[in-house]
Amino acid sequence: MPQRIVEVAPHSLADRHGVRKGDALVSINDTPVLDQVDYQYLVARKHLMLRFEREGGGEYAFSVDKADADALGLTLESTLMTYPKTCANHCMFCFIEQMPPGMRPSLYVRDDDWRLSLIAGNFVTLTNLPPAEMQRIIDRKASPIYISVHTTDPELRCRMLHHRQAGRIMEHLRRFAQAGIHFHCQIVLCPGINDGEALERTLSDLTSLCPAALTAALVPVGLTKYREELYPLRPYTQAEAQAVIDQANRWRARMLQAHGTRFVFPSDEFYQIAGAPIPAYEEYEDFPQIENGVGLLRQFADEFETALRLDPDDAGARARRIVMATGVSVAPFMRALVASHPIAGVEVSVQPIRNCFFGETVTVSGLITGQDLVAQLQGAQADEIFITQSMLRAGEDVFLDDMTLAQAEQALRIPIRPVPDDGAELLYALRGWEE
Repeated sequence: MPQRIVEVAPHSLADRHGVRKGDALVSINDTPVLDQVDYQYLVARKHLMLRFEREGGGEYAFSVDKADADALGLTLESTLMTYPKTCANHCMFCFIEQMPPGMRPSLYVRDDDWRLSLIAGNFVTLTNLPPAEMQRIIDRKASPIYISVHTTDPELRCRMLHHRQAGRIMEHLRRFAQAGIHFHCQIVLCPGINDGEALERTLSDLTSLCPAALTAALVPVGLTKYREELYPLRPYTQAEAQAVIDQANRWRARMLQAHGTRFVFPSDEFYQIAGAPIPAYEEYEDFPQIENGVGLLRQFADEFETALRLDPDDAGARARRIVMATGVSVAPFMRALVASHPIAGVEVSVQPIRNCFFGETVTVSGLITGQDLVAQLQGAQADEIFITQSMLRAGEDVFLDDMTLAQAEQALRIPIRPVPDDGAELLYALRGWEE
């Protein structure tokens, strides 16, 4: 299907050859362009034969020889150019299947598309990947891919994902490794199911694929109160979380000595559940799975402390009372962080918000709703309320339950300041410096 062009960069190769907004790209070097992955791969070549459809009818073509720095200059209508592929699994721990009814439709979308994995770092299970798409990943050298592994035991993975093809994971990973495709792995751990001996097998299998296998993140299962008729699961206890960390540490030491990488990275949430200290900055290496909640707190603390070293003077700080609303799990960390640098005249109270909307087993800040925030801060005495920017929909002042920031401020009669997920930004916000 031809891909519609929404912009042609002035003075670009395409502009100089008469390509116009509204035309459609048909093929590059006689290869149809299926999506953005194809486009990026094909335009990287030095010689291009391009075929277009003119808006309103008619075709035209031209060839160009381009240097590496030359840009074709086309912006296509869609990032993917096709609808994302949706998930064919029914994982026993799927968070979307635990969502309450009546929320906006986008929150119920379950993608399982390797293109989104390549472009945006989304995790894919590979269960709905036909042979032609598997080959296209290899042909296009699409790397690194982010893969939801969970377990390498074929029978257990079929049971956990509720998909008859799920047990072929090691077959797929070995093929990627042989073809030079690199991948990051995610393991969502459920107590008594894929931890312990099962996790030992999984880590043994994955580490055997180094260096193609780059990392493995360990994430505790997230559970809401909406689990009627779903597989019975429970959260990790403190002792169980510590056991996972201890098991991971044994592998981390072994891998660091053998391969120069720790490879296994428990998420921040495991350390919070266990009440264990967060590893040092250098132990996260280059923070390869920070978007998966691995190392966020260490990076945040480092940003805060670095900003403090670079600008230790609190001159100009505005005296006021601040309530910092956070998730239950991160509240102790935030209390310790702000206590490490008291600002004269600024009184800070860290207030953990219990998640009544999803259930109190959900303790992260990003899933706090407007209604829970308002209900639990009624009567608060403050000049300003801080929340993390991640509580709001990207680019909008709207909470997960569709309450707006303005509505929450009106209900509480206190200004609410969303603070970016950056330690330096928090320090500046505490001082009252203008953005």
